[in-house]
Amino acid sequence: MLFCNHPSCHNPLHCFLPPYVIDRLVESGDAEIRRLGIDATASAAEARTMRSMLANMPLMAAMASPAGTKHRLVYDMKNRQSPLPGKLVRSEGDPAATDEAVKEAYDYSGAVYDFYKAIFNRNSLDDRGMTLKSSVHVGRRYNNAFFNGAQMAYGDGDGQIFIRFTKAIDVVAHELTHGVVSFTSDLEYQDESGALNEHFADAFGAMVKQWYLKQDVNAANWLNGDTIMGPAVTAKCIRTFKEGKAYDNDPLLGTDPQPKHMRDKDTGTDDNGGVHINSGIPNHAFYKVALEIGGNSWDKTGKIWYQTLKNLNRFSQFQEAASMTHTVAGSLFGAGSLEQQAVKNGWSAVGITVS
Repeated sequence: MLFCNHPSCHNPLHCFLPPYVIDRLVESGDAEIRRLGIDATASAAEARTMRSMLANMPLMAAMASPAGTKHRLVYDMKNRQSPLPGKLVRSEGDPAATDEAVKEAYDYSGAVYDFYKAIFNRNSLDDRGMTLKSSVHVGRRYNNAFFNGAQMAYGDGDGQIFIRFTKAIDVVAHELTHGVVSFTSDLEYQDESGALNEHFADAFGAMVKQWYLKQDVNAANWLNGDTIMGPAVTAKCIRTFKEGKAYDNDPLLGTDPQPKHMRDKDTGTDDNGGVHINSGIPNHAFYKVALEIGGNSWDKTGKIWYQTLKNLNRFSQFQEAASMTHTVAGSLFGAGSLEQQAVKNGWSAVGITVS
């Protein structure tokens, strides 16, 4: 996997699969599974260098579309790991592709653009019409997807543990939302601010999925990455917003470590201070709020979360995010409103008090 989990690294790749999943593969007793895990880390140094460079060159990262509106480019890496982006195989307005990964990357990135435009009047990731670039068929049996500051990249999976990462619209939306985060609060990828970065990517990924499938909060399954799971695992998803674990005692993946309450917060230094682990706490709060408000998650809960994302800063922590959602809910729907009370109750359910 292309990522940096060292505590001093603040310009990592934003990857869908967390380090603890890849670590399980590397530690496997099965030689082939172990090889896949090792291969997934092979280009980390090169990728970190690119991410760091792009962080200091925002204009290069934010490639504007020719007309300042929806503009998609899909590239084929033909199973090479680098250099990105690969060969251009589909541009905005081109006929439908026969390659499923190309089609999915194109269609789902378009759906994410449409969601942000229709619901929040946001024009692409940067709100200025940034071109949505995607590379598919990255690496050989590569188990992950990532956003590097300039584009999305998707592996095909190994076919057993994971299948192609373009198949899941919430994975596509998750990766693209990291771009939205970068152009708004730009939450530092470390400790609680990093967990919030992952949380917003998960929350908006869930909303895009529900919007695309026309599901309200009760019809939605609230599972994250459920359509990329392969036949060799018992796990039904990578993360869940609901109570309990996404998977438990899976022979290959082990047990989901995400907490759903502050009392169980991970305090280790791995994974940039547990950014993929502790995101389970605000994820669960978001779920509880959405269920209490009801209806479509993007209508009210989504508007609260989107305005909060824009109001936060690089170093915001859980308490500030919770208080901000409460303030925003009161501003949007009235002090003491059902919506504001739902926000208070949702955060209380995970051990964070707001008033």
